[in-house]
Amino acid sequence: MSIALTIAQAATDFVALVPLQVPDPDPVQPPGTEGFTSIMGWAKWVALAVCVLGLIAAGALMAIQSRRGEGGEHVGKIGMALGGVIVISAAGALVGFLVS
Repeated sequence: MSIALTIAQAATDFVALVPLQVPDPDPVQPPGTEGFTSIMGWAKWVALAVCVLGLIAAGALMAIQSRRGEGGEHVGKIGMALGGVIVISAAGALVGFLVS
């Protein structure tokens, strides 16, 4: 056990002596990709608009089904629409993080 400890201590000392400098360049958008960024923004806007329309439709169905006495079936539709909003927003945030 003391041999392993000695090897670990030697490795730690070696790493402490060697200067490790990892380059951290500034992110630069490649030329000619401005159109792609615009299309991504449009796609996000359209997808979120579809999710909002889905929520409105689920709310209308909830009102109709409540009047008929059918309850609980609309919860899955609302959950799916809200799940879509979460996925779209997360994708937008992830792409925004990677681009900038």
